[in-house]
Amino acid sequence: MDKVDIMGVGMTAFAKPGAHPPYHEMAAAAIRQALDDAGIGFDGLEQAYVGYVYGDSTAGQRAIYEVGMTGIPVVNVNNNCSTGSTALYLARQAVASGAADCVLALGFEQMRPGALGAIFDDRPSPFDRFEEATDMLVGNGQVPLALRYFGGAGLEHMKRFGTQLSTFAKVRAKASRHAANNPLALFRSEVSEEEVMASPAIWPGVMTRLMACPPTCGAAAAIVASDRFWQRHGRGPRVRIAAQAMTTDRPDTFDKDDMRYVVGYGMAKRAAEAVYEASGIDPREIRVAELHDCFAQNELLTYEALGFCAEGEAERFVVDGDNTYGGQVVTNPSGGLLSKGHPLGATGLAQCYELVNQLRGTAGPRQVEGARHALQHNLGLGGACVVTLYEAA
Repeated sequence: MDKVDIMGVGMTAFAKPGAHPPYHEMAAAAIRQALDDAGIGFDGLEQAYVGYVYGDSTAGQRAIYEVGMTGIPVVNVNNNCSTGSTALYLARQAVASGAADCVLALGFEQMRPGALGAIFDDRPSPFDRFEEATDMLVGNGQVPLALRYFGGAGLEHMKRFGTQLSTFAKVRAKASRHAANNPLALFRSEVSEEEVMASPAIWPGVMTRLMACPPTCGAAAAIVASDRFWQRHGRGPRVRIAAQAMTTDRPDTFDKDDMRYVVGYGMAKRAAEAVYEASGIDPREIRVAELHDCFAQNELLTYEALGFCAEGEAERFVVDGDNTYGGQVVTNPSGGLLSKGHPLGATGLAQCYELVNQLRGTAGPRQVEGARHALQHNLGLGGACVVTLYEAA
């Protein structure tokens, strides 16, 4: 297995639905940025993996053809909210196996306003079993689907460990402080814990509106290359994928009668453990991370799944400030999904964009000093989880 580097990254500013160019223009802009960052032309690419959730088949080709038409294989990828990092996973595999030396991973999304819902209602849903488990554990069918899942998982943590709703508000307020320094984030205004608590309740006692990420449009890209390609074309600070793991559901998703597992706690824990074992890096050595905070509740759960703190200790982790600058690990310096935004297909590659810049030392006012390793966590229900560890080489 060959060593794998991130040669270049690109990302558009994230925007609300309707306040952005069409998907192929956003995607083309991200590709061009990544190529410029890598210092190579489009003809240097040998394959492409393109992620999006809401779009017709071969939309990846439509986007890529804006930049070049060299006849390379283009694989379209859809893995719900983990789509972007799944494209990155496939690109890394292609390079690591020796099948290609330089590969594009691209993600984009052109979303509609409002809560996520099913597109195809004339066939079985991939969420049937998740819905059955959620109905049994939390009920509340009046709440939109994603809110029930992650709100229910947060409620489980509250019941099991005594976690306060205000702790989730602290997580959301932290995200806004970080996003204030990110010119590509959708929301850059700071909000206080009190403002988060005072926002409209979308599930009284469980979640307020500001604890949920917004529907977002945007694109991000990464150029993935082999060591030999880097030796010929690389420039500037070098960032390498030290380890990566992708997991899907096991029976414990439904068998544990625990909403945390329904929303991917087990997948995340197993993926993180595989990455730590493969790399020899302990989670306490990580100084910066981008994790899947689609809801403030999920960010808190993920601290425990990734081993940043023990199970049941996430509230103390937040209260002590161990999730931000001056603490143990700066989580979501970009502002995360909560403030940066969550265009489903682009999210995983936007996380890559942030962490590559952090390890290069080019993150500006968001820079986490002394970071040598960076961890990425990207989750999609249905389900799949990708955890990636980057290192400054």
